[in-house]
Amino acid sequence: MNSDKERKDKVGAGRPTPTSARQARLPLLELVLYLTLAGVTMMFAALVVLYLYTRTREGDVGSPHPFPRWFSLSTVVLLISSYVLAQAPRLYRTDDVPALVRCLGATLLLGSIFAGLQILGWRELQNQGIFFTREPSGTYVYLISALHVLHLFGGMIFLGVLLGHAMRASRDGIRTLVFIRNPYWRVRLRLLGIFWHFVDALWVALFTIFLFLF
Repeated sequence: MNSDKERKDKVGAGRPTPTSARQARLPLLELVLYLTLAGVTMMFAALVVLYLYTRTREGDVGSPHPFPRWFSLSTVVLLISSYVLAQAPRLYRTDDVPALVRCLGATLLLGSIFAGLQILGWRELQNQGIFFTREPSGTYVYLISALHVLHLFGGMIFLGVLLGHAMRASRDGIRTLVFIRNPYWRVRLRLLGIFWHFVDALWVALFTIFLFLF
């Protein structure tokens, strides 16, 4: 009886451990992610509507120049990155941390290449004489593309943090076991996949719109 009472009186007794506390917050993180994605969708939808309204009001029939080919190539790269990242949950479930590290590293590299191709697309617009303030077709392409790259950078930062933990875990058997068995990292990997695939689908939709309306 006394020993039970002593255990209850200890500092921190009966309180959730840091790990369990983090796990309890995971559903909240997922809710925040979905709310964020909804807000991002509304923002880009508003920009597309403003683009269409501006063109209609000014009687703009679109640019006489072809849509930058670098944007088309960047779309392919982003689709490949989404496919590569889709393999990560399977690698995590099979405890293949070294392969998971390569998967996350390749996704990060492809994301960087996508951002670089977007910049080349901006330069191609400038070479065609299309600048940010000249015409709606150029203004909204620059703006929407830049905002999309910023959101991709957010995913790349999250991806880089996860990659760093996976790399440290892959160097030691005990760390690998802790990393694989911790549901906190499994959920973070799933949230990363949701965000990355969303950004991918968002760009494909935007690219399709500009491909026909530019």
